[in-house]
Amino acid sequence: MIINFIIIFLISLIVSYLLTPLVKKLAARVNGYDYPSDRRINKIPIPNTGGIAIFIAFMISYFFFNDHTLSSYGIMFGASFIFLLGLIDDIFEISPLIKLLGQIGAASILIYYGIQINFITNPFGGMVYLGYFSIPITILWVVGIINTVNLIDGLDGLAAGISIIATFTLFSVALQEYRLIPAILAVALAGSLIGFLKYNFYPAEIFMGDSGSMFTGYILAAISITGALKSAAAVTIVVPILALGVPIFDTIFAIVRRIYNNKPIGKADRGHIHHRLLDLGWSHKQAVIIVYGGSILLGATAMVINGLNIKNGMILFALAISVLIYVAWRLGIFSTGLSHESSVLEETN
Repeated sequence: MIINFIIIFLISLIVSYLLTPLVKKLAARVNGYDYPSDRRINKIPIPNTGGIAIFIAFMISYFFFNDHTLSSYGIMFGASFIFLLGLIDDIFEISPLIKLLGQIGAASILIYYGIQINFITNPFGGMVYLGYFSIPITILWVVGIINTVNLIDGLDGLAAGISIIATFTLFSVALQEYRLIPAILAVALAGSLIGFLKYNFYPAEIFMGDSGSMFTGYILAAISITGALKSAAAVTIVVPILALGVPIFDTIFAIVRRIYNNKPIGKADRGHIHHRLLDLGWSHKQAVIIVYGGSILLGATAMVINGLNIKNGMILFALAISVLIYVAWRLGIFSTGLSHESSVLEETN
């Protein structure tokens, strides 16, 4: 079994590594560039077609080295749909509303194929079965994770690196829970992102674009639904929350910040964690590495919690959240006002 995981990982990594320079050249043919603006970090036009390499590398390794179950087909169909939606947005730019409706449609594909959150473990014992609420909660989770990854894609290598850390965390938990599908999804995504990161780390030669960030978020959501969120163990409900802690809480903090400052929630700003680190004098590369470090600590905490009993697990989870909130407060994340008028759904590289 371990050999299969290694093969899947290496194939996705090699394909992504070899394909990324080719899709970089493709950008000139389709005008797939992120152009400099007051909302972006890059000072020159950068190709945003990296999502193509990530998608193809993932699909090759996942399709050929995975059991073709109904669930696996549902994940592949939904992933293809969200990737195409993002690619269209990268090239032609679609409205935030159309993008949101497309994300809901992609989440609905998972539900159609039986991939949904049917219950939530009760930290005080037992399980809460969601019934009809399963559908809206699944849609909310998938759309939320898609957009948290999309929003954190603000510095070279940031979204890819954080997602790699999250996939390894979720892979470890999937192995602990003996769940094959999320483990395969995780290693296939990790390999495709690592192969791409060589070209995306500062100074970036290429961005993943919405096609890459939304696809990555979608797969991470699918991993968490088929993995930790399918477990009856009470502590595993917090595992995907911590594994994706940086983008999830960065988004939550953005909402709190905008409400606190009496600003519209849908208006973008430069108050995200990576912006604050830059404003405090850290270099581009240093800011990315600092956020990587935070993600690694949260991922390690998630794996520790997964092995604890419910009482100790909840105590450690509460401590981790408290530290996150304190660090965010010290960075001034809650007090930063808005500076731009663009939609939050467009706030990405």
